Amino acid sequence: MSEVNTVPFGDDMIGRRIAHARKLRKLTQRELAELVPCSKSLIAQVEGGHKPATPSLIGAVARALRVQVTELTGQPYRGRTADTDRIHATIPEIREALVYWDITPELDVPPRSVSDLRAAVDRATALRQAARYVELGTMLPAVIKELTVHAHTIGASREAEVYSLLASAYSAADSMAYKLGYLDLFHIAVERMAWAAGRSDDPLLPPVADVRRSMAFVASGAYGGGLTLLSRTRESLEADLSDDQAVLSVYGTLHLRAAILAARDSRTGDAWEHMAQAGDVAARVRHDTPDYGLLFGPSNTAIHEVAVAIELGDADEAIRRGAGLELPPSLSAERTSHHFIDLSRAWLWQRKPEKALDCVLRAEQIAAQRTRYHPMARETIARLLDTQRRVPTRLRGVARRMGIAA
Repeated sequence: MSEVNTVPFGDDMIGRRIAHARKLRKLTQRELAELVPCSKSLIAQVEGGHKPATPSLIGAVARALRVQVTELTGQPYRGRTADTDRIHATIPEIREALVYWDITPELDVPPRSVSDLRAAVDRATALRQAARYVELGTMLPAVIKELTVHAHTIGASREAEVYSLLASAYSAADSMAYKLGYLDLFHIAVERMAWAAGRSDDPLLPPVADVRRSMAFVASGAYGGGLTLLSRTRESLEADLSDDQAVLSVYGTLHLRAAILAARDSRTGDAWEHMAQAGDVAARVRHDTPDYGLLFGPSNTAIHEVAVAIELGDADEAIRRGAGLELPPSLSAERTSHHFIDLSRAWLWQRKPEKALDCVLRAEQIAAQRTRYHPMARETIARLLDTQRRVPTRLRGVARRMGIAA
C-alpha cells in the first residue's frame, strides 16, 4: 500500500496535539497535570517531544480535556489520493450496513445462502487476523446486510445460527473501525455484536461480546468501568468453569483484557495478578486456540506480558520478557505485529533508536496496514525523526510509507 497523507513529523506527534488541545481549554501545563493527575514535568516532556505519551496518559489527558482520544492521536490517518485513501473507502458502506439491524435491508439481488455466508464470515475473520483491512472492508458491508436479511426472514429454526454469524461479522467491523480510529463506528459495531450475541444459542458469545465491549472502556479511558464489566463476566463463567477449550479460551482472554485495563489504570498488582491467572489458564489449554478469533494460549499470554509492562511504563521489564520471545508462525499477523510495535516503544524509551526502528520495520513486514495506521508505531517513527540528526534511509522510507514527512 502507498503512503498515507503526508504531514510534517512535528505535527504528527501526540505531544504537540496535547499542547494544542490544552491551550484551546486555556489550561496551563500545571493545571492539566492536576486534572490528569500526573507531574507537571511529565506534561512538559510529552508536549516538548522529549518523552513519548503512553496510551494511559493519552486516555487520562483526553478525559481531563474532554476530547476524544482520536483528537490526540490524530486518527483517522487519511490519504490525499484514491490509492492512499482506499483503506478508508469502505467505511461509509460499513456504517450504512450497521444501520440495518431491526429493519430488513433492500438488496439488489437475493442474499447468498447461510452456508455461503458462513464461509464469508470465516474469510472475514481471517482477514481481520491478518490485518488486511482493505479486503476486509470491501466484503463486510454485503455480508452484514445479507445476514441481516436472513435474520429477519429465515424462520425460528435457523435464526440463532444466523445471529451467531452476524455477531462474528459485527466483531470484524468493530475491530477494523477501532484500528483505523473511527471510534463512533466502533461503538455502534460493539453494541450490534452484543445484540446479535444475545439472540444466538451460543452461551459463550455474550461473554465474547463483553470482551469486545471492554475496548469501548479502553477507548474512552474509563478503565474502572471496563474492569467492573470483565469481573462480572468472569464471575458468570467461574460458576461453571470446565476444561472445555472454548470456555477456557474465553475465560483466559477476560484475564488478559483485565490485565491491560488494570495496567492503564496504574493498578500494577492487579495487572500482574490477572496475568498470573491467564498464565495458569494458558497452561491448562497448552496451545494457541482459534476459538471465537480470540487466539488465546501461551503465545498471546506472553505477548500480553510485554504489553502490560509497556502500559506500566516499565521498559526494562518489557524488554526482559519480550526481546527473546519466539512467536510461532501460526500466530496471527495482527497479534505478532502488535508485539513488535510494543517492543519498539520499549527500545525507544531506552534510547536505542536502531532497535526501535528494527521493531517497527519488523511489524510492518508482518502486517503493513496494521503498522502504518497504528498511532504508537507512528509516534515512534515521528520521535525517531525528531531525534536523529541524520535520517537513515530505512527510517525515511517507513516515514514516507506512513505519510510522515522526514
